[in-house]
Amino acid sequence: MERETIMNQPKIIAYMKPSCGWSNGVRAVLKKYNLAYEDRDIINNAEDYQEMIQKSGQPLQPTLDVDGKIVADVSGDEVEAWLIKNGYVKPNTRRHRRSHECRLR
Repeated sequence: MERETIMNQPKIIAYMKPSCGWSNGVRAVLKKYNLAYEDRDIINNAEDYQEMIQKSGQPLQPTLDVDGKIVADVSGDEVEAWLIKNGYVKPNTRRHRRSHECRLR
């Protein structure tokens, strides 16, 4: 069962665009591992955008805050590798959909 791939449930805040292939790739990875997260809309909420810049020191998205650790300007594949490397999840062979049509910020 997929829930077995979660080693612990981190607190995740995801700073992303509401409609973006890179953001959707990150969402797909978080869904693949059944990880709960707060989806912050950096396009329609200037406060969320400024908070992302303040936390990460840069303006690019997707950016995640995972238990206070910042993972900035990443693809879904990069998020998955980071989560595995840092012990948040175990590898899951189920594929996530990749869509990179909005890499331009």
